[in-house]
Amino acid sequence: MQILRTPLAPGLYFVATPIGAARDITLRALDILASADVITAEDTRTAKHLMQIHGIALGDRPVIAYHEHSGPAQRQKLVDMIAGGKSVAYASEAGTPLVADPGYQLARAVIDSDLPVVTAPGPSAVLAALTVSGLPTDRFFFGGFPPAAKGARTRMLRELSAVPATLVLYESPKRVQKLLTELVPLFGADRRAVVCRELTKRFEETQRGTLAELVETFQDRTVKGEIVVLIDRPGAVEMDEQTVEDALRTALRDKSVKDAAAEVAEMLNLPRRQVYQEALKLGSKE
Repeated sequence: MQILRTPLAPGLYFVATPIGAARDITLRALDILASADVITAEDTRTAKHLMQIHGIALGDRPVIAYHEHSGPAQRQKLVDMIAGGKSVAYASEAGTPLVADPGYQLARAVIDSDLPVVTAPGPSAVLAALTVSGLPTDRFFFGGFPPAAKGARTRMLRELSAVPATLVLYESPKRVQKLLTELVPLFGADRRAVVCRELTKRFEETQRGTLAELVETFQDRTVKGEIVVLIDRPGAVEMDEQTVEDALRTALRDKSVKDAAAEVAEMLNLPRRQVYQEALKLGSKE
């Protein structure tokens, strides 16, 4: 493996970092960390350790902390560096920058200054969890961390319960049992779900089942490590033939059979194949 140290054009370079296994990092990410004029990170100790593992010398380059408590002055300092011709590499503590990460305001400040923002994609707990979950991946919604306050938390979860996509949430290991228990009355005890713990790490664990089963699995259990909770989309409702037929007739006025079926299936949260068959029947009668 050869790390390339080459001059980078001025700009902000977002570097995705491992969520566990240190080797889960791209060669391009290592090239950027080796070449950038300035290193900024959510956790400077983690960034320095990662560079040390992969044999990247820091030299006399500055390492600047940028985290959730960093204010406008810190952002402006980094923007000024880029405007002055510096390449700045930003590394999240773990995973892809801006996903449950404080880098958004920094990205916005650089973009608003008409300066380049570049990404070196890589590890993401969201995508890693989806990969091993066994739940549908054609459409998913990332909800981040549910609020700690009870009222805001309940409102958020209630809103998410009807989203027609696989839901992905992050949660503290201390609150995962509470979250699963709260989800049962809002989502239904039989809704399929998955809890991923310590993805890519030594004690990686994936628990699958209904929400009711997972509540029992995690009952009175001390949980440690990073947690991702995934919940299946709502189940298909029983088809009301007249409702579907009316919706299809309206859609077929100016759409093809395929497009009309897709629109109605999404609108009524029904299986697309089933609606398509109904659309074919109606289309042949017209």
